[in-house]
Amino acid sequence: MASTTAPAVTTQAGKLSKSVPRPLASAERASRSGIWVGICAITMSFMAFTSALFVREGSMDWGHLVLPSILYVNTVVLLASSVTFEVSRRYMELMPSGLLRGKGLGALWLMATLVLGVTFCVGQYFAWQDLRAQGIYLATNPNSSFFYVLTFLHALHVSAGICAFLYMLSRFLVGNGSVRRSFLESTAIYWHFMGVLWVYLLLLCRIKL
Repeated sequence: MASTTAPAVTTQAGKLSKSVPRPLASAERASRSGIWVGICAITMSFMAFTSALFVREGSMDWGHLVLPSILYVNTVVLLASSVTFEVSRRYMELMPSGLLRGKGLGALWLMATLVLGVTFCVGQYFAWQDLRAQGIYLATNPNSSFFYVLTFLHALHVSAGICAFLYMLSRFLVGNGSVRRSFLESTAIYWHFMGVLWVYLLLLCRIKL
């Protein structure tokens, strides 16, 4: 009897072990789908601004800006934050339950990413102050309006990523020390997209504004 019941127990245990990850897998798919929907929406909104810029460029009152040099420093800072974020992910241990646990170096690199993200936003503020010092404001001319709107909207989206970093750090340092793998991966996709989007916006501003 023992030999006949043991496989049944093993089979039942196997079914249970296979059934546990299903909610996590569904959550990961939903999270990944959600972030891509969000990225598509952000892309469409910035493409709409780009189209409006090309149409408005032909007007008689269109001028040209000398971009503040700090924008290039900000670019390096934001791209560096993508690197530090990837390093942070490598130090996080994947748990069987689908949780990622931040060890010391993982949390440290994530904190570095947070600092770089905040530095980028502060740098954007200094870029706006640079233009204001030149007497160039939001309503000075059409191209300055596009510059302020595009860079502000991007910084606003970067701030959303910074909030995600703060949440993860609070979980690692104060909470139970773990986050869902799907949340970390979605944040990574979003943050790298912010870097690519900024490079596009910088080139657009340099060529057209």
